[in-house]
Amino acid sequence: MKLHELRDNPGATKKPKRVGRGPGSGMGKTAGRGIKGQKSRSGVAINGYEGGQMPLYMRLPKRGFNKPNRKKFAVVNLGLIQKFIDAGKLDAKAAITEDALVASGLVRRKLDGVRVLAKGDITSKVSLEVTGASKAAVEAVEKAGGSLKVTNAPAA
Repeated sequence: MKLHELRDNPGATKKPKRVGRGPGSGMGKTAGRGIKGQKSRSGVAINGYEGGQMPLYMRLPKRGFNKPNRKKFAVVNLGLIQKFIDAGKLDAKAAITEDALVASGLVRRKLDGVRVLAKGDITSKVSLEVTGASKAAVEAVEKAGGSLKVTNAPAA
């Protein structure tokens, strides 16, 4: 077989319909768009319109509720805090505040506050001051001999 003998399978490719190329083509003048009206113009897409039938997005049931003023917390796991202490990025002797977590690079930004979760285990004796914490996280920190203070007021 040579390069010039290569062919696609019969019927694999189809010539595009060339519209607006004269009356003999059967698709001339208005190019199959009819006369006047919104759909005859260019740049019109009537999304979600199903020809008068009730559109799909209106037929489907609506569920749930999105709270407009909900708080978004930056989440930190205890295991990560321990890892950063071991790496020397956090000082276990000093009180670890939300600002200290941001400065160390453990948290990118505070959002509405920082919430500590109990994934991983903590061995260092630390004193944490954060906006929120899970019960399991508080227990784990106190078990390691540290303290976890939860301040309800979100830091600005």
